Amino acid sequence: MMTILKIVIKVAINCQKCKTQVLKAVAKLTGVDEVTVDAEKGTLTVVGSVDPVCVITNVRKTGKYAEITSVGPPKKPDPPKPEPCKPLPRCCKECQLVAVSHVTYENGGCSIL
Repeated sequence: MMTILKIVIKVAINCQKCKTQVLKAVAKLTGVDEVTVDAEKGTLTVVGSVDPVCVITNVRKTGKYAEITSVGPPKKPDPPKPEPCKPLPRCCKECQLVAVSHVTYENGGCSIL
């Protein structure tokens, strides 16, 4: 079984049609988990257990020149940072105390006043 890789490919993306063609060509490959395109940087990122040569071949079939920039294990997500404790507000003069008490009766009766 092949390990999961993050493959970054340099490819010229000029318009939405180019982006759609490249995404379709790569998404149909077996083993692809995630595909993203950054048109500004001109990169295609593929994450999954797929052969980088197959990805390049399918991108080039769309008529685009493609070049592998990097291949390696995907970056693990950062663990969530705990939120800092917020201090409780000081008591103000408008707050009122509420008294709660529990009274037991010897005769077992209950009375609500």
